[in-house]
Amino acid sequence: MLKANIREAVRSLTSAKQRTLLALVGIVIGIGSVIAMVSVGTIVQNEALQQFKEMGIDIITIEKDYSSGADAEGKPGQAFLPPASFKLADVLALSAQIPALSMVSPYTQGGGGSAVYQGKPLERASLMGVTAAFQNINKLHVSEGRFLSDLDAKSQFVVVGSEIGSALRHNGAKQAVGERIKVGENLFTVMGVLDTVPQSGLRRFDPNTALLIHLTTALRLSGDTEISAINARVGPAFSNSTAREQVMAYFARYTKMTARVSSPEDIIAQMEKQAQMFTLLLGAIGSISLVVGGVGVMNVMLVSVSERRREIGIRRALGAKRDDIKGQFLIESTILSIVGGLLGIVIGVGASVVICYFAQWQFVFSPGPILLGVGVSSAVGFFFGFYPARQAAQLDPIVALRSD
Repeated sequence: MLKANIREAVRSLTSAKQRTLLALVGIVIGIGSVIAMVSVGTIVQNEALQQFKEMGIDIITIEKDYSSGADAEGKPGQAFLPPASFKLADVLALSAQIPALSMVSPYTQGGGGSAVYQGKPLERASLMGVTAAFQNINKLHVSEGRFLSDLDAKSQFVVVGSEIGSALRHNGAKQAVGERIKVGENLFTVMGVLDTVPQSGLRRFDPNTALLIHLTTALRLSGDTEISAINARVGPAFSNSTAREQVMAYFARYTKMTARVSSPEDIIAQMEKQAQMFTLLLGAIGSISLVVGGVGVMNVMLVSVSERRREIGIRRALGAKRDDIKGQFLIESTILSIVGGLLGIVIGVGASVVICYFAQWQFVFSPGPILLGVGVSSAVGFFFGFYPARQAAQLDPIVALRSD
């Protein structure tokens, strides 16, 4: 009986090719939109996570805990006292005092004034004070010259990002190394240029526009400059949570400040939640076109019921039950939606591949959107086909036989 109903459904759909094609277009666009948007959301999430993994998940960031500031004498209404700053001696002792840390890289950001080369301002240039370990922890590579070393303490040398190096050459420098950049009232000699670094949410700075001087030089130039944060690598025998506990215990015991420690695991967990919400939002937007396609299926099935009233009356007169008629039309709508869903899956995956190609993302095949497309298309066929099928089943056979 089921095979006969399927054959009859296929015959009915193929006999009205134009109407069937129009209904298919709506379903294909709807399913394709959902698949493409959900796939792109998943790919964006994987792309972001891949950037974090490339940076390394064994890096923790130590900052001042601004919530630890206290009221003067603890009385209400008195001024908020900012937390104490990192002291260079305490920071440099971290790797020796904390077993879980294998490398420590403090840095400063800002200060020094605007950067100028040959009288022309270097747009977006940002001054940072770093140590030699900064290169290793942030996986930076030098394309020209060399990076800062511990022997460059209190020197007037600077390593520039790739965009700054390009700006120097654009302004007439044959090579960036050896050129001089003025920052505020201080002259710095370029000793190295970094390779271009992809953007990453793990870094709280842009290496491509950075002017990197030695940390001791940055602290010497301005009394207002302080250590902004500390990047530290966790040893292979320790977990990030263990390192966090040891760092917080160290600052609580030996210093007068409270540290806040964050790790890539925390950021990745937040990103996964945000990416899931982003994917759901994209899927919801794509579902709008899917609803439109479902309404198209309903219209096609209602027209089919209207045109086949005599056929329905004959089948009822020959003994077909209401459930048989309802099942026949539900099968037709489901087949129509499944075929449209399969075509929509192909188009949606193809659109995802094209988007990844132009965005230079790595395409990741995920079976989730495919299963979603099959399930949704089947559900659309049943949901939007139920009302026409019910209308067909409710037809009076005598009235149906009298129709032209």
